[in-house]
Amino acid sequence: MKIIHTSLSEKNPKVQLGPYEIESLIAEEEEAAATAYRIRIEPNQKTSTSYHRIAEEIYYILEGRGIALLDGIQHILAPGDFLRLPPGTQHSFITEDQPLVMLDIHCPGSRPNRDVYFVDSTPDGFSDGSQTV
Repeated sequence: MKIIHTSLSEKNPKVQLGPYEIESLIAEEEEAAATAYRIRIEPNQKTSTSYHRIAEEIYYILEGRGIALLDGIQHILAPGDFLRLPPGTQHSFITEDQPLVMLDIHCPGSRPNRDVYFVDSTPDGFSDGSQTV
């Protein structure tokens, strides 16, 4: 395991998965106990409902406004807000007229092909939820 420092000026690869633009801040080969992403969801979007069986998930809102639906309860989001989702928390996001940008941390790590399950439709690029965890 090594120290990782990524500046905003560095261009990490970004992947479009359904409505999510995902920038991995920890490369898979450098992953240890957690994964970290910068997530961007464009304006006027609603994401599919997902959950993690193993990972705890932490979100910190960097930019934009929206709504988090957490186990069916609406939570209004604004910059500086913090969310901690225990494993099994069903969650989706609704954006307003600006992109919603969030820091997203999973512990233990989760990737689009590992420990991600969808209640409704599976966005393009994600596993169908049948992967081994």
